[in-house]
Amino acid sequence: MTESNALVQKILAGDKSAFRTLISDNQRLVGHVVYRMVKSESDREDLCQEVFIKVYNNLGRFRFESKLSTWIARIAHNSCLNFLEKKKLPLYDDLGDDETQFEPVADTRYQPDIILSKNNLSAILKREIDKLPALYKTIVTLFHLDEMSYAEIGQTMKLPEGTVKSYLFRARKVLKERLQTGYDRGDL
Repeated sequence: MTESNALVQKILAGDKSAFRTLISDNQRLVGHVVYRMVKSESDREDLCQEVFIKVYNNLGRFRFESKLSTWIARIAHNSCLNFLEKKKLPLYDDLGDDETQFEPVADTRYQPDIILSKNNLSAILKREIDKLPALYKTIVTLFHLDEMSYAEIGQTMKLPEGTVKSYLFRARKVLKERLQTGYDRGDL
């Protein structure tokens, strides 16, 4: 029996500490998905809680056909899509075939907050990733921060693996262009 299988069995048997372990192990992943797709802080917190409630309520239906984390990420992604649809907020409208539709990045090199974090590549990357469309942000985060494979991201987001690769390529291209045009090499 795998570790995930044992954890699920304990939760289904009513072990509350096992569910706390599941939350602890997957909180970062759920946060990454939700925080990349939803802008409102209060909505983010509510959605994260909602995701774990859905996980708990549907855990008996988990069939171990994928990793537990992939299944949880899929619930998080679907919850965000449902939320955005209810609120009539765009998700895919900001994507297109023409990369020129992205807003040009203003020269931010001389703003005080940029100067303070000048040598902090992590802060610069996070800021630039946050400017990407929600779909790109989510894919970049799942691939680079949560180290999910193309197949796992595809399962999570219900996208073909080739589409995941294409979107990741486009997101990286946009990030590269923004970093090259918006920052001096010394800043990076």
